[in-house]
Amino acid sequence: MTRTKEPAVEPTEDRDDEPRRPEEPSEPGSGDDREETAPAAEAEEAPEPEEPAAAGEPEKKAKAAETEKPEKPEKPEKSEKAKAAEKGPRGEAGTSRTVAIALAVIAAVCAAWFGWSWYGAAHDESLHYSRTRDDVLRAGEQAVQNLNTLDYRSLNQGLKLWQDSSTNELYQQIVQGRPQFEQAVRKAQTITSAKVLDAAVTELDQHAGKASVIVALQITVTPPKGDPAIKKTRLMGQLTRTSTGWKLSALAQAPVGAAG
Repeated sequence: MTRTKEPAVEPTEDRDDEPRRPEEPSEPGSGDDREETAPAAEAEEAPEPEEPAAAGEPEKKAKAAETEKPEKPEKPEKSEKAKAAEKGPRGEAGTSRTVAIALAVIAAVCAAWFGWSWYGAAHDESLHYSRTRDDVLRAGEQAVQNLNTLDYRSLNQGLKLWQDSSTNELYQQIVQGRPQFEQAVRKAQTITSAKVLDAAVTELDQHAGKASVIVALQITVTPPKGDPAIKKTRLMGQLTRTSTGWKLSALAQAPVGAAG
């Protein structure tokens, strides 16, 4: 006999916020099994729907995916030979040109430095020579004038000035002949003065400390009675450098025609 089908149980109304779950197909078998599984299926609670993802989440995931791109493997460094090969003739030519320019600049700087050093040394030597010549001329003029000036009223002071202005042979001559000369001047009671008219340095060896001067003088000899006697003369003096300056080491009459 045939069994009448029981009316199907109407499913409960789903909540608006829950998605409908499809009915599970019943396993093949007897009718009793179907009846037992139907209520069980109804009794099972439908799973809660998953919460909708936040609006910004897909964008964040996309950005994260972009940032998490696999890193490119680093290329191995090329050797110097490989770099030179890549540069080729142009690269070598550029390097050679740079080196040549650098060498040219260095050469120019060195030339300028040596030129300036040479000029500075030559200028300093010339300046030093000029100063020494001026010192010699000044000392020669004064020494020749001193040795042609003497007052019988102050013989000791005058003869001391002679000695202070001389050195070497001339100094020895003054010291040795001083007694006789002093006696002669006291007896004559003369006053002798000298005035430098012109002078020049004729020779200078600053390394050896030797020099020569020629001096034109006007000598005035005043006797105790009568008019003064005035004469002009030229004297040649040899000077030697000492610890206290340039001094006369020899004095004599200049020969006729001597340059002055």
